[in-house]
Amino acid sequence: MNKLIHIGFGNIVNAGKIIAIVSPDSAPVKRLVQKARETGDAIDATQGRKTKAVLVMENSQLVLSALLPETIAQRAQAESREENEA
Repeated sequence: MNKLIHIGFGNIVNAGKIIAIVSPDSAPVKRLVQKARETGDAIDATQGRKTKAVLVMENSQLVLSALLPETIAQRAQAESREENEA
């Protein structure tokens, strides 16, 4: 079964489809986000707040989150630990 993780403000993503969780501060990531916005491949889940994490998905879409990358990674790791215990 696919594991879902909460990325803030009631938004949930499939943890199995995440390739990377990166900070949006570097210039290459900013260019990647801008290009995704132009092509319609960016999903903005920030609810108007500052983007603190960019999730790179398998289908080359980007999900923008207002949670820190560390927070999202911890939630994903907690899901995988629960799966291993079950």
